[in-house]
Amino acid sequence: QLQLVESGGGLVQPGGSLRLSCAASGFSLDYSVIGWFRQAPGKERERVSCISSSDGSTNFADSVKGRFTISRDNAKNTVYLQMNSLKPEDTGVYYCAAALYYCSGPWVYWGQGTQVTVSS
Repeated sequence: QLQLVESGGGLVQPGGSLRLSCAASGFSLDYSVIGWFRQAPGKERERVSCISSSDGSTNFADSVKGRFTISRDNAKNTVYLQMNSLKPEDTGVYYCAAALYYCSGPWVYWGQGTQVTVSS
């Protein structure tokens, strides 16, 4: 079965950190573009970061630049999203998704999401 599974979400105070994981099963992430998305209540889903398969290049939404990093461990078939200096506006359900070629998609596989809540 082909699937992506996110983990690592939780409740954290403003200024804190979390590391999200996106683990793949049934296919290799080596040749996949991986994106992290989030959706806050009442808002549209937005892409926060993406990492390419070819050269490992990354990009980030302006709202998270300098605070989030994305990395991949092909041996573990996992992509990580390290989130530092978290703000309440980072709250939402975080999803990872896989595309074949581009960070613009189309996104072929989606995980089930993990909740991130930033609150004091």
